Amino acid sequence: MNIHEYQAKTLLKGFGMPVLEGRVARSPEEALIAARTLPGPVIVVKSQIHAGGRGAGRFKEDPNGKGGVRLVKSPDEAEQAARAMLNSTLVTKQTGPAGRIVHRLYIEAGCDIARELYLSLLVDRATGRVTIVASQEGGMEIEEVASHSPEKILRESIDPAIGFSPYVGRKLARALGLAGKSAAAFARVVGSAYEAFVALDCAIIEINPLVVTGAGGLVALDAKLSFDDNALFRHPELEELRDEFEEDPKELEAARHGLSYIALDGNIGCMVNGAGLAMATMDIIKLEGAEPANFLDVGGGATKERVVAAFKILLSDANVKGILVNIFGGIMRCDIIAQAVIEASREVKLHVPLVVRLEGTNVELGQKLINESGLPIINADDLSDAARKIVHAVKQGATA
Repeated sequence: MNIHEYQAKTLLKGFGMPVLEGRVARSPEEALIAARTLPGPVIVVKSQIHAGGRGAGRFKEDPNGKGGVRLVKSPDEAEQAARAMLNSTLVTKQTGPAGRIVHRLYIEAGCDIARELYLSLLVDRATGRVTIVASQEGGMEIEEVASHSPEKILRESIDPAIGFSPYVGRKLARALGLAGKSAAAFARVVGSAYEAFVALDCAIIEINPLVVTGAGGLVALDAKLSFDDNALFRHPELEELRDEFEEDPKELEAARHGLSYIALDGNIGCMVNGAGLAMATMDIIKLEGAEPANFLDVGGGATKERVVAAFKILLSDANVKGILVNIFGGIMRCDIIAQAVIEASREVKLHVPLVVRLEGTNVELGQKLINESGLPIINADDLSDAARKIVHAVKQGATA
């Protein structure tokens, strides 16, 4: 789960992270009031969407105008900027061409910037540890830094048995060329970020840029927090920060039905039980020269209600031209799954090719039910056969 910049800063501030004073605004009038409470002379008006590159982005309604982060020098200018930005569609590298509608702004005080650094914490899959990533190239996307200057990226893994030591912060500070007051401030910032990461069950904390001020202090000028969905049951206060405007409606609907769904860019919808099997299914579709439209794990209980919900979600994606169902009947019997698929196909009036591969308990009975259903559902012998059949059907432009 992702949250907005202002929400991330509020959380991090509670762990001692230095942030600038700011206010949220959902209307030009609120932006004016917020700006009047800030010291100036420079005020920053920031679009709040779940995507990076906001400053370099452009609004669809004014493609030749300014971006999603604007510097102003008076409350009146802040109000004018808010009028231009709110309810407009901001397109950045991370939003794709569709962009995101800006529903709220963060009105923040300006800052005396001497240097810009990069800092993030994430779980390194290779080591299984929380890893601190830092760089002198603040303000840039870390992928670009890794591409042209990989030597400028510093990494430090934290032993969970020991936890964070201030020594690690001081070591990174020296490597970044910080000294004195700035080095001490950096060590405190890293310690605060690590404490927040563990306490909030984060997936990532990214501060880009982390700026060194003219006075030698440090300030988190931007902040991104993402949380491990599997740990959200421990943090009901974080669930309240969810902004459904920023999430895929299909993913929200899937969550309501207990389905694990992630939208992708392909045209073959996948409905599978088990995350590993779902990944294998997507891989084999790609091996056949096509692209999956989604990851969808219906879990162990593929009931009629769940299958109907899954089909409706898949078919709500206009890019889906065919569906592959790949179910292993371990917890659930294949005949029950087959009946659920048949009833769901009738209920949603399926209009795209459907290939079903069943394996496990009562597989022969499940295949027989599908063959005798009178519906144009294609049975497959194995996963490779299923992938070939659905890719062929989609390429032929077949319809159910």
